Amino acid sequence: MASYVKFQDFVEQLGKGEHLLHAAGDTLMVYLTNNTPNVATHTLKANLAGITEQNGYAAADIQNDYTETAGTGTLTGVDVVWTGTGAGFGPFRYVVLYNSTATSLTNPLIAYWDYGSSITVLSGEAFTVDFGASILTIA
Repeated sequence: MASYVKFQDFVEQLGKGEHLLHAAGDTLMVYLTNNTPNVATHTLKANLAGITEQNGYAAADIQNDYTETAGTGTLTGVDVVWTGTGAGFGPFRYVVLYNSTATSLTNPLIAYWDYGSSITVLSGEAFTVDFGASILTIA
């Protein structure tokens, strides 16, 4: 199972109102990279290059929503499935979540998942980003 890690700047930008996590708010997307994220210094998607978008892979909208129950906020998203075509895509090790419609920053980073080793998706194979019941909670 992949490990979830938040970027430090996400906490600051959330407090400053940069992220509108509900469905009618900002669009959150995921992309793939084989470059090691740095939680302290990477703040924008431009700081962390992704793999080439080709052969069945392109950054994807997670159709996010945010709800609150009894003082706990929950960010959810729809699982993303990429299926390799042609020569496939990769290698990548990390799935990165970012805000593609933030108001004052360009594509601020939120979090990433570390899959532990590099993955290459061949033609006909599928890779699924499974968010489970929630992406993150704030209590």
